[in-house]
Amino acid sequence: MKEAIDRLINMLLEKNEMLSYAQARAWVELLWEDFEATYAKAGQYNGRDRTEYVVKTWIENHGGRLHEIQTNNPKYKHLLNRNDYLTH
Repeated sequence: MKEAIDRLINMLLEKNEMLSYAQARAWVELLWEDFEATYAKAGQYNGRDRTEYVVKTWIENHGGRLHEIQTNNPKYKHLLNRNDYLTH
């Protein structure tokens, strides 16, 4: 799973130069966990490969604008809502 997360982080960083590494990692983890939790609750979880595919699709479609989103999620708020990180 670490390799999949790393691939997705690198993909997001390529799509969005406004994000720092820490922010990209937080976004990937948030999207991954949200997808898995939602589909597991619905009884439709199809494994890590499916999760990676869906998160990859979200990054392809929305990754370039993720830096514009503010979140209220307390687990990620301190990472995503900051803009004092050095970007790549």
